[in-house]
Parts: sequence; C-alpha cells; structure tokens
Amino acid sequence: MNTSPRRRRGIPAIRARKGGEKLVCLTAYTTPMARLLDPHVDLLLVGDSLGMVVYGLGSTLPVTLEMMIAHGAAVVRGAETACVIVDLPFGTYQESPEQAFRNAARVLAETGANGVKLEGGAEMAPTIRFLVERGIPVCGHVGLMPQAVNAAGGFRATGRTEDEAARVQADAAAVAEAGAFALVLEGTVEPVAARITAAVPVPTIGIGASAACDGQILVTEDVLGLFRDFTPRFVKRYADLAAPIGEAAAAYAADVRTGRFPGPEHCFPPRQR
Repeated sequence: MNTSPRRRRGIPAIRARKGGEKLVCLTAYTTPMARLLDPHVDLLLVGDSLGMVVYGLGSTLPVTLEMMIAHGAAVVRGAETACVIVDLPFGTYQESPEQAFRNAARVLAETGANGVKLEGGAEMAPTIRFLVERGIPVCGHVGLMPQAVNAAGGFRATGRTEDEAARVQADAAAVAEAGAFALVLEGTVEPVAARITAAVPVPTIGIGASAACDGQILVTEDVLGLFRDFTPRFVKRYADLAAPIGEAAAAYAADVRTGRFPGPEHCFPPRQR
C-alpha cells in the first residue's frame, strides 16, 4: 500500500491546463474549509475577499498583508493536493516592483503557498515580470478589479464598449506576456472573455466572465449560501447552509436554557475508587 503523502499540484500543472480540462477553483480562508474543498478543486485562492466574507468589511481595501499571511498559512495547512495562491492586498505591490517583491516573498516564505495573485493590467506588467524573473509565480487579475472599485465608480461588468473591450484585451495580453502563469478574468462580457481566452497562451479563470474561460472560480461562501449580504449575478448557489446553521444554533440554545444539555453522557464521571 502506498502511504507516501500526496503531492500538491504545482504551477506547471496549472499552466498546462490551457485549452484542456477546465480548472476548478474556489476560495478558502481557513484550515477546515481547505480540507473539505481540497479533494475537489485544482486551485484554492486565499482571496482578499476575506475582508468582506470573514471580517465584515465593506470592501477589500482595508485588508492587510498580515491578514493574508495568517489565512494563507491556514489554508496551506489544510490543502494536500490543491495549488494554493494568495492575494496581495491593496497597497502592498503598486508602489514599485521592489515593494511587490518584498511582500510577495514574505507571503511565500511565511505561508508555503505556491504563488501570489495581483490585480492590474498593462501598468502592472513590469512588476509581474520583475517578480517572475526572481522566482515568484504570479497569477494576474484583469477586467473588473475590486481593489480599483473607487476609481471605477463601483462594481460593474466591463467590456461592453469597444474602448473597454480593447483595454481589457490589451491588459490580458500584457499580463500574460510579462510571465503570469494564469489570469483571473472578472466581470467581463462573454464575447470579450472568449477572445481573450483564445488569444493568451495561459489559462484564464473566469468569475462572471462566461464558460469560455479555461476555468472558473467563485467565493465558496457564495456557493454554499453562507454569505448573504450580496449575491452577484454570476454566482450559482449549490447549497443553502445558512438556514440549517441557524436551526442548529437555535436547538442548542433551547437545550442549554431548559437544562437538556449537557446530559449525563456529555459529562465526565467521578474517578472510580
């Protein structure tokens, strides 16, 4: 019987899926969730969406590098086979390639993750190239970019006009040419997503960008019906776990208040003489 530990999927394996079997990706922020998802996915993203999903923040902007490192390390501990990628949060990579390298190197060293993800198109290509040339795998992110929500005037799909379509396509091409091993394509209309996927030599991972992409990613809490503050149009809910969790908590509260819990079977007996 083979008792050797399973090997985590690496960056070359993700890159090699271009045009092949679709990549299955989900977010994870904790060790228990990573363990549950790991057998079913190719890639786990420790997204800065944890700001809203875990911490109740209004956007991803207040998320810190320390938050990402803590949750990234937790996910790596729970993932045996899935490739683990950690978001670089807002303000930790935009200033200079050197700043990006220092923070990305810290993320990899302190979490054990396979790579990092950063948002930005052509303007971030020199930074991506700088990181890749120094041994840091980078997943790009173009289209709708949550960290740029203030500059964009809110969350909205992109690529609907000729100018927007041309800009997203140019961004994707620049990020791929700079050496990103894959790129997340968010909130982009289907024809543009299809053209980008056909044009770039690396896998595209869609979120609100149609089935034309080489893979898909969603926020796990959206998929499970756990995060109800807002449900984007592109989310398909595969379970509604919020209701049974509430019911379980109510049943526990009732048992505690009436004295039904803990019962004798939940208590430690005295030592037998």
